[in-house]
Amino acid sequence: MARQPKVLLVHNTYKQPGGEDVAFDQERQMLERAGHPVITYQRTNYETDAYTGVRLISLAKRTVWASDTRREFAQLLRREKPDVVHVHNTFVIISPSIYSACFEAGVPVVQTLHNFRLLCPVATFFRNGKLCQECTEGSLWRSVEHACYNGSHFATATVAFMLAYHRMRKTWDREISCFVALSEFSRNKFVEGGLPAEKVFLKPNFVYPDPCARNGNGGYAVFVGRLSPEKRVSTILEAWKRLSHTIPLRIVGDGPERDRLRQQAEKDGLTNICFEGRLPREQTLEAIGNARFLLFPSDMCENFPVTLVESFACGTPVICSRTGAMKDIVADGRSGLHFTTGDPDDLAQKVDWAWTHLEETQAMGKEARREYEAKYTAEKNYPLLLEIYQRAMGTP
Repeated sequence: MARQPKVLLVHNTYKQPGGEDVAFDQERQMLERAGHPVITYQRTNYETDAYTGVRLISLAKRTVWASDTRREFAQLLRREKPDVVHVHNTFVIISPSIYSACFEAGVPVVQTLHNFRLLCPVATFFRNGKLCQECTEGSLWRSVEHACYNGSHFATATVAFMLAYHRMRKTWDREISCFVALSEFSRNKFVEGGLPAEKVFLKPNFVYPDPCARNGNGGYAVFVGRLSPEKRVSTILEAWKRLSHTIPLRIVGDGPERDRLRQQAEKDGLTNICFEGRLPREQTLEAIGNARFLLFPSDMCENFPVTLVESFACGTPVICSRTGAMKDIVADGRSGLHFTTGDPDDLAQKVDWAWTHLEETQAMGKEARREYEAKYTAEKNYPLLLEIYQRAMGTP
């Protein structure tokens, strides 16, 4: 039997866990099950807590180029001799400096494009409650003017300079062999933004282990995700005020808007809404699987929300906004329903219809499950990833 390529996986975790962390861990497990020797290099943004006062200047410097990380990574490459390096995230602590270490060592690099950071300093194309593409249509420095990242001109300037510097030295062009786009929408965005089309390959996220299709009819609706402005949970609350039926809603997740949203629900007398906070993964999947449908009202340019395919795996249809990758992943009228982005009246109409048309909603759940089995299992995903590795290793 031929030796499986040795893979070095790289990931910088955020303070707020999310879909990127799930995808990283699932791909690691998938590769190990397939017999690949796997090494991981992980850092966390909790390390930034040590940078206060004047040390913030050194944190800004390492965001652009972390010399200590590069030396450490170069030593790891010499010691482990991987066939390919697969990077998920380098922001903030790792930094893009590791790409040059790989280039110098002659090790090909695969980069998964989990978000739009290479095109937008805040990574979401979202500013002041609406979509914004000024940095792709104009200059990165527009983000500094607006203080897009964390509301800070200094922090935004740091991220914008990191992007500008590595564009100038052609880091993405020279030192990354292949990019992994998670959806056709995402691939088109990155190619429009300047990445070479011949290097950007389509491979979605997947769900493992299989949570299996639900058994019940669902006595509630569910939202799962980060409670932040761009996720538009506020649209759900407005829609719930307009419903013709009393429908229980479970909101699973945490974030900066949690207290405000809960207070708003109490003020509006929405006693049928329960804020449950962040739950362990198994409990989250159970909440999705027992729901009549899942709500995904985000109005940002979502890249590939893992929550959608988790819902598909559970056989739960999705009611989502008609934007970003959602409109491509969820087939309107087949695996779920679309509503006009940011429109609580339209959302309320779709929710009322789905709640009162149980047979049709169950049929959409079965179609969602078929979509999962056809596209989003580990068995379907592994050959796609292996082909990308082989292309990268064949690149001089």
